[in-house]
Amino acid sequence: MNISIVIPLYNEEESLSELVSWIAKVMYVNNYTYEIILIDDGSTDKSWWEIENLTKEYGSVRGIKFRRNYGKSAALHVGFDAAEGDVVITMDADLQDNPEEIPEFYKMIVKDGYDLVSGWKKKRHDPLLSKNLPSKFYNWTARRMSGIKLHDFNCGIKAYRNEVVKSIEVYGDMHRYIPVLAKWAGYNKIGEKVVKHQERKYGVTKFGLERFIRGPLDLLSVIFMSKFGKKPMHIFGAWGLIMFAIGFAAAVVVGTKKLIAIYKGIDSILVTESPYFYLALTCMIMGMQFFLSGFLGELISRTGSDRNNYLIDKEI
Repeated sequence: MNISIVIPLYNEEESLSELVSWIAKVMYVNNYTYEIILIDDGSTDKSWWEIENLTKEYGSVRGIKFRRNYGKSAALHVGFDAAEGDVVITMDADLQDNPEEIPEFYKMIVKDGYDLVSGWKKKRHDPLLSKNLPSKFYNWTARRMSGIKLHDFNCGIKAYRNEVVKSIEVYGDMHRYIPVLAKWAGYNKIGEKVVKHQERKYGVTKFGLERFIRGPLDLLSVIFMSKFGKKPMHIFGAWGLIMFAIGFAAAVVVGTKKLIAIYKGIDSILVTESPYFYLALTCMIMGMQFFLSGFLGELISRTGSDRNNYLIDKEI
């Protein structure tokens, strides 16, 4: 099979028939063998009824229904697990992604050798304040923190080699940072393609203001796990030693001042009157907590079932 098209959806009953028909037309013109996997993320409208009808009309359509709404990342994870095509392409179900882009994405993976190709909505048809400006800020932050030179990390339309999607785990709200997860898994040939962004034809966006909080937190999680997931002591232990050293130095200052005062016969000076005493106490306690956190992290990491799961590229 050439292509698996994975489409997560939530309450998109009006657009499904038109989208599938459009994709089928593109596939037929280019003579691709394909499958369309529609993942209903607990829709409350007639989306599943539409999917059932589409599976009867098109032999290439498959449907997966969640019992409740789990989020886009969960839908993508299940879709990736079910995908059988050599190239896996993700799209949104709201008709804002253009199926006519699929042949070029497929070519970039198969002929140009990319592991992952992300779409770039260079000209967006979204509200400026609620989506455009926050998107630009988060993409700039993601570029700086991850080192991946993409303009639009969260673009819905992306293409992957099949082995890439089988090697990553998408959870929480990590769908925004799949390129970072792919790079972490060892797939470094990541490309970008300018795509045509279309105005939403039916319904309303399903993402609220909470994404402004979740996005940066998820990015920090991805960066932290990619650098220190298998070696937590390197970060917690280092900070623990630094904090403990600062506290110990402050304690030495307090002790030295007290000894000098005793030597000079000044008994009225109390250790607790010095700000260095509280600095020493706080830093030494924090240092021990950091160090113990790293130690516990190491214990958890070393007993984990995936501690020795390394991606082997080739073997003779």
